[in-house]
Amino acid sequence: MTKEFGDGLNQAVAKAFTRPVPKSAGAQMRYLVKQYKGTKQVAQMLRVSQRTVERYVKDQIKKPRPDLAARLEREVKARWQPQIRAKAKEKAATTGGIVIDVHARLGYAGASMDSTDEDRERHITVALPPQYAARLFTAQEQGATEDRLRELTAEALKEVYFQDSGRRAGSLQEVQINDVLDLGFQL
Repeated sequence: MTKEFGDGLNQAVAKAFTRPVPKSAGAQMRYLVKQYKGTKQVAQMLRVSQRTVERYVKDQIKKPRPDLAARLEREVKARWQPQIRAKAKEKAATTGGIVIDVHARLGYAGASMDSTDEDRERHITVALPPQYAARLFTAQEQGATEDRLRELTAEALKEVYFQDSGRRAGSLQEVQINDVLDLGFQL
C-alpha cells in the first residue's frame, strides 16, 4: 500500500497489465528508445548522455545508479501498455467503479453542534461508484495535485460512506483526510 493518492491510482491500473514490465535496465532502455524512436530524447528525459543510453541498449552497462534506476523504472511504467491502461480506466469510470481502502485520520465539518469535528483514526474500505472513479482519473490525467486528489477522494467518501447517498448525516458538510497511514485502490 502507499500513502500517495496518485501512486495508488497508478498501482490499481497497473494490476490490469497483461504482460510484466521489463525488469532489466537494458530491456527498459530498449523499450523507451522504441517508444521515443531514438536515443537522444530518452537521454534528455533521463538526464544522461546519449552514449550512456546506447551502452544500456547494447547491454554494455547492466546495473544503473539507484537514482537512474528509479527514473528509468518510473518512465517505463508510465508508458507500459497504454491501451490496457486506458481500457481499465474506462471500465472503472463507466461500469466497474473503484474500491478504496484507506487507513487515516478523518476530520469532519458539520452544521450540528452535538457532533465533534476532531480527527479520528479510521480504516475504511468502500466501493465507490463509477462516477467517482471517473472524477479521480480525469483529475489525475489533467495533472491534479496530490491535495486535489485527496479532496476528491474525501468528497467521494463523504457522499458514499458517511452520507450513504443522502440517507444519513445530511448536515455533514466536509470530510478531510489527514495523516494517511495506508492507502490502496482496486479496480
